[in-house]
Amino acid sequence: SHTQHAFCALSCSRFILHIPSEERDNAIRVCFQIELAHWFYLDFCMQNSTGLPQCGIRDFAKADILKRSDVQKVLEQWKEYKMGVPTFGAIILDETLDNVLMVQGYLAKSGWGFPKGKVNEDEAFHDCAVREVLEETGFDIRDRICQKTYIEQRISDQLVRLYIIPGVPNDTKFNPKTRKEIRNIEWFSVDKLPCHRNDMTPKSKLGLAPNKFFMAIPFMRLTGHTESPLIYVLN
Repeated sequence: SHTQHAFCALSCSRFILHIPSEERDNAIRVCFQIELAHWFYLDFCMQNSTGLPQCGIRDFAKADILKRSDVQKVLEQWKEYKMGVPTFGAIILDETLDNVLMVQGYLAKSGWGFPKGKVNEDEAFHDCAVREVLEETGFDIRDRICQKTYIEQRISDQLVRLYIIPGVPNDTKFNPKTRKEIRNIEWFSVDKLPCHRNDMTPKSKLGLAPNKFFMAIPFMRLTGHTESPLIYVLN
C-alpha cells in the first residue's frame, strides 16, 4: 500500500542518508543499512505506535531511496554475502561445567543455539563475541574471555568461533538487550543435548526434537558426552 511504502521509505532514509556518498552504489552496504532500518521499525516504531503496517525487509528494500530495480537479485546477493561473514560468540558453562547456556530465536519455529553473531568491519574477533553475547543475553563476558580458549567450526562455508566461558553461576539473571531477536534464554544439561542429527537424547529427556539444536550439534559433536564435556578444552 502507499501508506506502507511511505513508512518504509521514511525509515530507510534516516539510515541510508548516513552512508558516505561514495558507498551508496555498493548494494551490499546499502542492504545492511536497510536491515538496520527494518529492525528500528520493528523495535521502536511498531512498539510505540498503533496501527502501523507489518513490513518485511523486502518492503524496505523496495522503498530504498536509491530506487534499485533489481531488488530481489540484490537481496539474494546480500544474503549470500552475509552467510560468508564469520560469526563469534560463546559457550557459557555454569560452575559445575554440566550445564550450558543457550538462546532461542524470536521466531516461533526457532531452535536453540549459543549466543553469537556476525563480526563488524575492523572488529576484533573476541570483541565481536563480547558484544554479541551482551546483546543477546545481557551478560558481559569481557572480564572472563580468554582469546586462546575457543572451539571453531566451519558450517556451510561460514566460520563460527565460540569462546569457552566457564564458571558462570546458574542463578545469573539474563535479559537480552535487543528486541524481537531472542525469545528465551535457558540453561541446558549438556548430557541431554544431541551429538548428531539422529541423536534422540533431547527427545527422550527434554521432549524436543534434535533438529531444535541443529546450530549447536557441530560443537556438541566435538565435546562429546563425558562427565565434564568441555574439560579438555579448559585444560
